[in-house]
Amino acid sequence: MSDSPRIVIVGAGHAGGTAAALLRQYGHHGAMTLIGDEPLEPYQRPPLSKAWLKGEADGDSLRLKAPEWYGDNGVDVRLSQSVRAIDRATRTVSLGSGDVVSYDVLILATGARARRLAVEGVGLNGVVTLRTAADAEVLKAVLARQPHRIKRLVVIGGGYVGLEAAASARSLGAEVVVVERESRILARVACTTLSTFFAAYHRQQGVEFILDAAVERLVGENGQVAAVQLADGSRLDCDAVLVGVGAVPNDELARDAGLNCQDGVLVDLAARTSDPAVYAIGDVTRRPMPLYETLMRLESVPNALEQARQAAAAITGRPAPESETPWFWSDQYDLKLQIAGVPVGCTDIVVRGSATAPGFALFHMAGDVIRAVEAVNAPAEFLAGRQLIGRRAPVCRERLADRATPMRGVAL
Repeated sequence: MSDSPRIVIVGAGHAGGTAAALLRQYGHHGAMTLIGDEPLEPYQRPPLSKAWLKGEADGDSLRLKAPEWYGDNGVDVRLSQSVRAIDRATRTVSLGSGDVVSYDVLILATGARARRLAVEGVGLNGVVTLRTAADAEVLKAVLARQPHRIKRLVVIGGGYVGLEAAASARSLGAEVVVVERESRILARVACTTLSTFFAAYHRQQGVEFILDAAVERLVGENGQVAAVQLADGSRLDCDAVLVGVGAVPNDELARDAGLNCQDGVLVDLAARTSDPAVYAIGDVTRRPMPLYETLMRLESVPNALEQARQAAAAITGRPAPESETPWFWSDQYDLKLQIAGVPVGCTDIVVRGSATAPGFALFHMAGDVIRAVEAVNAPAEFLAGRQLIGRRAPVCRERLADRATPMRGVAL
């Protein structure tokens, strides 16, 4: 391999766009091609369910880099292009357009797609997921304010994206019903205490929840969704349906190319796949988590940025960055939820503050060691908790539960 290898990045999302910028920042001067299947340069996705949906942001404000940055820095950007196949023997990728692009180093940043709801009617107009700017534009248009016309949104799935969209829709004056198949919202991603708090807060804002519910089919009129029919026979009339029932990694290209995959592309701590010339970053990967001594697939911006740094450092010969404690966030109404760590191997939860009002934190414990923290409008607890998780530092549980004790004083 030459000193300036040809790099191809497949996927122009947050991970792929960041990797391109970091490679230039770290001194890579060789040819670089960034291929994306959307018509936009890399942009921030978290605001899609919040600022974008409410009309407070647009494509220009969310772009990671100005469009001219790519040309100025010698990045060949190919938008609205799909990649059909990877040939590892010849080190080429074949595009849907028929073009073939050669690489010395390949970075897969293909992300994840919304899990499909397997019921009749999902192809109707007004049935959307929320993974791209185009998705957000469709939903925003449906929920746009109109005089004397209250819109109704049904959200299928009570996860974070669905709840964020529900909060945004309420701010736009829409009626919102959340349908969840489990007995509580956030059942897969949060503890019962946090679920209870967010459900109560949303209800105060006028959101209706239907739990333990199965969707039987979506009903249309003239090609437009008009109602959600539940298995118990009830019908929810609506103007739009947002489906948020999880995500599936886009690892088909990697699997077809013979790379090791396991519900995502398997990578090491340098974001390197089973082929030393191929890296993978972001939502598409299943990666080592030394802090928890296991492999995980993390869907978050911080994870995408960390793996972009890992890959860029390895490719340019820089020292490997230190492993980070995973973290996530969600904005709903005036609430900022910040999560650090993953509650693996925990025995109980220490509550700091009152979990009935904003300004509390839930610490997931393994004995006297914090493994994860969920903080609602409690930034000091989040920041300190994240540091303590990374250090695996034992804490005094009594001081941890006492809000009068500063977080700097809870470690033993």
